Amino acid sequence: MLAEAPADAARAVGVLERCFQAASESVDDSSLLECLLADLVMEFSAQWAGVLLRTPEWELRAAHGRQRPDPWPVELLEEAMDQGAAGGTTISDPAGWTAAVVPLEETAPSASVLLIAGSSLDLAQLPLLAAAGRGLSAARRIVDRAQRNLTRVQRLSSTLESSAKFAGIHEVVPLLELIAAEATRLLGCDRASIFIHDRERHELVACPALGVESGILRIPDNVGIVGDVIRNGHPVQVDDVGSDDRFNPEVDRETGYTTRNLLCVPLRDGQGEVMGAFELINRLDGAFDEDDREALEHMAGQAAVALANTQQHQRLLRSREQLAEQVTRGVRIIGESASITALRDTIDRLAGTDLPVLVLGPSGTGKEVVSQSLHFQGARSEHPFVAVNCAAISETLLESELFGHEKGAFTDAVDTRKGKFELADGGTLFLDEIGDMSPGGQAKLLRVLEEKVITRVGGSETIPINVRVIAATNQDLGEAVGDKRFREDLYYRLSVVTLELPPLAERPEDILPLAEYFLAGFCGEASRLPLELSGESQQRLLTHAWPGNVRELRNLMERVAFLCPGERIEIDDLAFILAPGREPTVEMPQDAGLAEATRRFQQDHIRRSIQLAGGNMTEAAGLLGLHRSNLYRKMGQLGMGEPADDQQGDEENGSS
Repeated sequence: MLAEAPADAARAVGVLERCFQAASESVDDSSLLECLLADLVMEFSAQWAGVLLRTPEWELRAAHGRQRPDPWPVELLEEAMDQGAAGGTTISDPAGWTAAVVPLEETAPSASVLLIAGSSLDLAQLPLLAAAGRGLSAARRIVDRAQRNLTRVQRLSSTLESSAKFAGIHEVVPLLELIAAEATRLLGCDRASIFIHDRERHELVACPALGVESGILRIPDNVGIVGDVIRNGHPVQVDDVGSDDRFNPEVDRETGYTTRNLLCVPLRDGQGEVMGAFELINRLDGAFDEDDREALEHMAGQAAVALANTQQHQRLLRSREQLAEQVTRGVRIIGESASITALRDTIDRLAGTDLPVLVLGPSGTGKEVVSQSLHFQGARSEHPFVAVNCAAISETLLESELFGHEKGAFTDAVDTRKGKFELADGGTLFLDEIGDMSPGGQAKLLRVLEEKVITRVGGSETIPINVRVIAATNQDLGEAVGDKRFREDLYYRLSVVTLELPPLAERPEDILPLAEYFLAGFCGEASRLPLELSGESQQRLLTHAWPGNVRELRNLMERVAFLCPGERIEIDDLAFILAPGREPTVEMPQDAGLAEATRRFQQDHIRRSIQLAGGNMTEAAGLLGLHRSNLYRKMGQLGMGEPADDQQGDEENGSS
């Protein structure tokens, strides 16, 4: 007996391993059961194995073998269900036929058992069979979960595809009919209706209403399940309307239709108030479930936006496009300027390569977004994107942070920990603020880039790494190399390709597209309709200096999206956010266009910054969030001459 226990344990482990292997290779429950039942027949030297469902009668779900038990051993099946997780039961036929039953799922609607039968079935194997039953149940749950996730993705993809069909519909009723038709198709039901709450008349108006001559049905708002949803603001699922006192049979009588089951969710406006309901009737294959509710709530959001304001349709499409990109893990670079257009083209060409890239630009210009675009558009997109802020890591911790450490390597090393290079293996490592890395850290980084191996702190084993490195900085690394603050060999290793992001103030044509893009996203988060920018507020955005660049604009739009009281952003809504003293001081002719107004404001702002810096161009560039070379370039673009005492001013202040 002592020798048999390990063998039984090994068999149990083997059975479980095969269950999980089958779960990973099966596309659905049927293919899983076909594989595992054949395996169990062989494992237990049986003639037949099957899975039976109690619905409430016993129904065969899947089987494998030459001859099934006939009739079903009902008493044995019921006894096994009564025992539940405690184990299974067996029965022997006088003629030599033996059957064993193990419960799989104990609750409706999926109550089921594993039945295995044969002339050579060993009753002592019941514990092992129970283990096999648990493995089979776990494998079915894995496959079911995978199928549900796949269904969610497919539904989301189909919903996003459906949104393209809405683009040409600019009238409310045809738009609602199309949305209802898409819901019926995607969620597999007989029909769908969208109810609008007419508060003045105390009515619910349904469109489309099949069976009604006008196509529109009106019912009182204080009756029926739809009325309950609108009053309480909660989804309702009814598997049998005949057993629910809230169901209003008058609708069926008016439409000539028979309702069996339904799912209804509230429609909410931009302020979160219930404005109607979205109802599905008669699931084609059984009852509605939680996944159906989730999908319908998503479509209800679309319908609510379309109803509230059809003129916002284009903005709604942009919001859905943003959602689609998030699903595919893409990153958008917004802008219409020549520099941003050229940047996108360059990224498209670089994304499929492993070339190191150095991204330059002032703080807040979107260097990490560019790095993410390079990653997610390339072949490494399925692997990690790991970001490291080099300026935030002290020199003593830098090596451990990048390369990891072994347990006991230093006082606080209580466990072995992987570094950022290992975590990013196969993907991309983004080294932000690389110009702030210490000389010692630069030397260690260069060695890793050259050798493509790392060694954890306190370890001796070399670990190969496969990582694309993208670095970024707001510093002038060429100047840092000249000043011996940055290694020349590391600079050339990192800057195989250099991408430079101009400040937002240098590309005013991107300000409004960025503002609208951020607004659409944040209004969605705030559950409100997309806001519009008034003409004055647009002018105010265009004449602002944007020292914080795109990050400042993004933060501004986020706060406005949540705090603006109206449906239109006026200049007063921006005043409390834009810092005092940033108002343009140069007078603008009334007939000046936006481009001319922007040019004059930038000229004035640069002159005042130079004055504040006492003529020191390096300090003036710092005040503006620019490199000094970028400041000179910008002044040339604006037709401004350089101060005669510029160089002297810099020398007096100790800058070069």
